[in-house]
Amino acid sequence: MLHVLHFRNTMSIISYDPNQFTPSSERMDITSFLSSSSSSPLSTLQNLKRRKAFRVCSLQQNHSPTPNSPQKINFPWRQKRSEGEFDNVVDFASVVHILGKKRRPDLAKKLLVEIESEGYVPSCATLSALMLCYVDNGLVSHAQAVWEEIINSSFVPSIEAISGLIDAYGNLGCYDEVFRILRDVTLRNFNSSSQVYSLAISCFGKRGQLEMMETVMNEMVLDGFRMNSVTGNAIIKYYAEYGSLVEMETAYGRVKRSRILLEREGIRAMASAYIKDKKFYKLGEFLRDVGLGRRNVGNLLWNLLLLSYAGNFKMKSLQREFLSMLEAGFSPDLNTFNIRAMAFSRMSLFWDLHLSLEHMKHEKIVPDIVTYGCVVDAFLERKLARNLDFALSKMDLDSSPFVSTDPLVFEVFGKGDFHSSSEILLESKWKEKWTYRKLVAIYVKKKYRSNQIFWNY
Repeated sequence: MLHVLHFRNTMSIISYDPNQFTPSSERMDITSFLSSSSSSPLSTLQNLKRRKAFRVCSLQQNHSPTPNSPQKINFPWRQKRSEGEFDNVVDFASVVHILGKKRRPDLAKKLLVEIESEGYVPSCATLSALMLCYVDNGLVSHAQAVWEEIINSSFVPSIEAISGLIDAYGNLGCYDEVFRILRDVTLRNFNSSSQVYSLAISCFGKRGQLEMMETVMNEMVLDGFRMNSVTGNAIIKYYAEYGSLVEMETAYGRVKRSRILLEREGIRAMASAYIKDKKFYKLGEFLRDVGLGRRNVGNLLWNLLLLSYAGNFKMKSLQREFLSMLEAGFSPDLNTFNIRAMAFSRMSLFWDLHLSLEHMKHEKIVPDIVTYGCVVDAFLERKLARNLDFALSKMDLDSSPFVSTDPLVFEVFGKGDFHSSSEILLESKWKEKWTYRKLVAIYVKKKYRSNQIFWNY
């Protein structure tokens, strides 16, 4: 919607919203108009208004024209005030965003030139959209010029615009420009300086640029800004993903000294790093340091502790910590039972597996494919297919298969043979209503045929 607002009889703000076209039969693409029209972009917008694609609202007029009568839009112009404010501010950010998505930065520039030639001043949102349009299309030098225009004016760019610009520069690998934005924002003492520091840390961290991320962190501390919980957990996550265990532990110590509580994502990231290096003992130490009594992360800490023992098949310690979990007042969930079931299955502890299934049924925890796979793989691995029906008799074989087990469990044990085979069937294009009974029947037949082929050779 195109608005012409006269504020205090001096200021005019014009904005365009491409989503508010009136009749659907008259909806038109702004890029096709701008590219096909030989006239200027502003006159093109006048033509769009005559086609009822826009509605003009003027606060200076006491009467409103009829919808079908054309109305000329008068753009009153006054010079720039001495205080640095503009009397005429024009907002065409929506148009520039569309042109950027259409890969037409030339038309966006043409529109801005026409706006300025008419005596109007592009708004900060319009300039920010133009800058992002340039970066998305690889025109870094043009974007630099627009940024200099914004930073040297009285405009204050929004944190959304800065976030989009930093992310766009990060995608291009233009990290020097990210530092430039950070320096310019902090030198002007914007209220968003702390947020821009966090954005720069995220930009470098998620792309594995840990040295640059460390530089920004040090500058943030020197400028007197404290690390918040979101940034602290993000740093842990980036070090866990791209750094060494020593770097990750150093970062964790720093976050801990800042009295920042490690949240779910940070805990999972560090646990995954320890699991990848098979450092199960260190994983257990880390979990105890975080605090097993924390309730805000649910059973995550206890399940990971059980996983650290199950990964090394320390069955007595696994059982002891499971009882400690119950004594601490935590109720086991599906992941708790599946961690124990996978360990019992690999060790062929059929009685313990049976008791675990009974306990699971008592707690009213619905098993998933992983649970069924633990039973099926354990019995078939020991050539006990005749006892499989008895083992599965107390489980609902006619229910629909699903997987709800934490992926961290698979990083330790991998996926069982039954689980992997069933996933292939579930992801196939067969229009079949799968049940556990059908999956088990197909898998048993598959194992039988593979054994027959082996003996034939």
